[in-house]
Amino acid sequence: MESASQDINLNSPNKGLLSDTMTDVPVDNTASARTSAPEGLTEAEEEELRSELAKVEEEIGTLRQVLAAKEKHCGELKRKLGLTTFDGLKQNLSKSWHDVQGSNAYKKTQETLSQAGQKTSAALSNVGSVISRKLGDMRNSTTFKSFEDRVGTIKSKVVGGRENSTDPQSPTGSGDKPPQDNAPF
Repeated sequence: MESASQDINLNSPNKGLLSDTMTDVPVDNTASARTSAPEGLTEAEEEELRSELAKVEEEIGTLRQVLAAKEKHCGELKRKLGLTTFDGLKQNLSKSWHDVQGSNAYKKTQETLSQAGQKTSAALSNVGSVISRKLGDMRNSTTFKSFEDRVGTIKSKVVGGRENSTDPQSPTGSGDKPPQDNAPF
């Protein structure tokens, strides 16, 4: 085996395998952490920028911690007040619905649908009037009157025949009891 300070290339297809074909690669941690200085910057300017970057990153970390503490405190206050996540969701949905109702697109859509509803209602009313008038015209026609007369005649014969069968002098009549119908159909 080679020396223990050997660097293993993790991008290699042979990663994790030690073989005799691997060579010693020196490990320099400072060289990999630093990149070359951009052109036009002196080493002093680069160090100043790195120092400022470190301070800004530290401030960001501090702000994250402060924000997390504030969110935790906010959650505790909401819990003490009995406010739940569901209440917040309801409030957000209510506000969103109010915002949607106030939008121009919603108002235009509502106006268009209202006009369409009015036009549909008027059209259906007109159709109903036309059908009613046509039925009235049909009822006053000679064909319908002839049909109505025939139905009336048949009805009077059928109903008239039953009225006579309840007569006490009728051979099938038996006082107040109606006659029994023994027909199979």
